[in-house]
Amino acid sequence: MSATHFSVSRRNVIRSLVSGSLLMPGILSELMAGESPRDSAAANGPLSVKQPHFAAKAKRVIFLFATGGVSHIDTFDPKSTDGGRDGNGKEKLMGSHFKWQANQRCGTVVTDLFPHLREQLDEVCVIRSMKSAHFDHTEAAVGMHTGSATFTRPSMGSWISYGLGTVNQNLPSFMVIAPHLPYGGTQVYASDFLPAYHQGTRVIPGTQPIENLVPRSKQQRVQELELGLLSQFNSTHLQRRQDDSNLAARIKSFETAFQMQTAGPEAFDVNQETDATHESYGLKRGETSSFGWQCLVARRLAERGVRFIELVDTGSRPNWDSHGEMKDHIGLAKSVDQPMAGLIRDLKQRGLLDETLVVWATEFGRTPAKEGKNGRGHHGNCFSIWLAGGGIKGGIVHGETDDIGRNIVSGKVDVHDLHATILHQMGIDHTRLTYRHAGRDFRLTDVHGKIIREILA
Repeated sequence: MSATHFSVSRRNVIRSLVSGSLLMPGILSELMAGESPRDSAAANGPLSVKQPHFAAKAKRVIFLFATGGVSHIDTFDPKSTDGGRDGNGKEKLMGSHFKWQANQRCGTVVTDLFPHLREQLDEVCVIRSMKSAHFDHTEAAVGMHTGSATFTRPSMGSWISYGLGTVNQNLPSFMVIAPHLPYGGTQVYASDFLPAYHQGTRVIPGTQPIENLVPRSKQQRVQELELGLLSQFNSTHLQRRQDDSNLAARIKSFETAFQMQTAGPEAFDVNQETDATHESYGLKRGETSSFGWQCLVARRLAERGVRFIELVDTGSRPNWDSHGEMKDHIGLAKSVDQPMAGLIRDLKQRGLLDETLVVWATEFGRTPAKEGKNGRGHHGNCFSIWLAGGGIKGGIVHGETDDIGRNIVSGKVDVHDLHATILHQMGIDHTRLTYRHAGRDFRLTDVHGKIIREILA
């Protein structure tokens, strides 16, 4: 197509949109000049890159959340006590249902539920002394994500998006890959009082991860002109309502949606990966709904500059909430063990692990006493999580529980401490990352939180 023909076509498009009479001369000249509506947005937009408070160890976070309450006793803090009773003589104790072994290089122990992950434990810091203030699924899950189980607060991913922005304006700064929502629903990735463009974008594993992502027309230049015109009107409208964050968020969401039409499908297309990479994640070629797919997409999003990526492992329903039978953990662990190990190994091989903080967590652990036939109840007094990469010491264990896994003996870590540490690795002082709302300054860690310096490399 000749330049002259194309110029005429653009004029026809613009005139067809606004009948030739509603367009201000300044807007018309900009569009005719072919100026991209995104040129200035990337440099000055609400998600533009912001400088951290100090040099960061990590550039991004991949947060793996196992909903339902994974038993620490049967995974990362195995106990052998079985058949006895607790100190009150009322509850029958039940030790780990599974055998355990140590990683031969670092000595960290994990049960046979995670044989693949065991081989990567020299890159992992296991925290056995996490404590939750709540025993209810919803409160504990929301607390793990937002730092508050009793009041609506922004999620950790939203705070990091707010504090640092994103290096890729063609993708959201905060993405959540979730086949089903965990306890707490959308609150686990909500932005609450932070500007709405910091809310997580949900991706549903499958053949169409985000609805309507494929452009409706192959004439991309025509669509750019339409959106360029819309951008000019939106900008004028927003200037008269500069304190309306919801309007700004809606405008930004439409801009990001357009940009994702190109960047999104490419990022989700794991068929570009080699057979060896698929095998590493335990992923069959063409499969789009497994946790292996989630983990591989997470690595691809990390490479492309997404700041915070959460993967929600809800199991296959029932989730990890094993009240009646601990053998339920077998299938649940099998679906995530190799993908998680593959993610750590792949990030390391590509030189990304040092600058990517990988965190695996659940909302609470499970009781050392038997419940039902061979199950366990909710237990927030102590449970296990793990971290890898992003300036965290690998091959270590932090904290200790008692002989039966009921209480913390040393190294207690609460959710505020975990959040403070994650922010620290991202170059953020958790006491300085604040947002003014309802007459006072709020922060992710509220008035709490101490950095777990013992685990920092």
